[in-house]
Amino acid sequence: MKRIVVAADVDRSLDERARGDARFEIIRRPVRTEEELAGVVADAQILVTRAYNRVTRRVIDAAPRLELIAQATSGIDNIDGEAARERGIAIVNMPGINANAVAELVIAYMISMTRTISLYTREVVRGVFSRDDCAERHELRHFRLGIVGLGQVGTAVARLASAFSMEICAYDPYIPPTFTPRVDSLRELLARTDILTLHVPLTVETRRMIGPAEIAQLARGSYLINAARGEVLDPRAALDALRSNHLAGLALDVFDPEPPAEPLPDDPRLILTPHVAGCSYEVKTTAGGRLMEKIAEFYARAPSR
Repeated sequence: MKRIVVAADVDRSLDERARGDARFEIIRRPVRTEEELAGVVADAQILVTRAYNRVTRRVIDAAPRLELIAQATSGIDNIDGEAARERGIAIVNMPGINANAVAELVIAYMISMTRTISLYTREVVRGVFSRDDCAERHELRHFRLGIVGLGQVGTAVARLASAFSMEICAYDPYIPPTFTPRVDSLRELLARTDILTLHVPLTVETRRMIGPAEIAQLARGSYLINAARGEVLDPRAALDALRSNHLAGLALDVFDPEPPAEPLPDDPRLILTPHVAGCSYEVKTTAGGRLMEKIAEFYARAPSR
């Protein structure tokens, strides 16, 4: 019997899917810190994690029986892949599990920023009920949307944005050119973008890929959204651009570190959410069962494990 240690907040459909399968035993030990994780994995053959679980070399060394890491999210940058490979530990994840949830919230960010919803909310709370400048706000069809990263999330954003008749362009050197229009360089994308949204995994290439030089290439009055990973964007550069009015709006769902270590400005042009773009009832209530199916499929393909 394979012992599954669930170290993250994963819905109970995981347990329901595993019930009756004599190959598996589920133990729930939800933790947050690296130290806590290292303390609960000694007898794990399968470790279930989420993005906040730092599966470091230390954690892997503390799990001598570990065979499989099952990540209940799409990204796996929280896992030391090299340490896992050295031990022959496999990794499965859930690409696209939350693509629609992220895409919907990205559209919400766009509408909120371009129609200055936060500003109007503050004014109404203060007793200011002015509609004098409302005709200066544009509909989404006015804006050129630039998408960096055309995986399942970026593609979902493009699909939803097309319903608003937005002009869409994308950049992704690793995805076959099935989506058009797309450009061959990030520089070209930035030059033809009013709203830039980031949907790339965290890799050596993408770390801080959007910094002061890239933001400067955006037209003055552009908008920037990061719902990918905090490390993809230089946050100081983005906040400086907002203060100088080079950016008209900034939406951040992800940070480096999380939660943010430094105070953030109280600015109605700034939208901040606590890494919730991929969170929804639909995702939460189905992810566990789908992950358990992947675990079962893995052992069906590798019966010698």
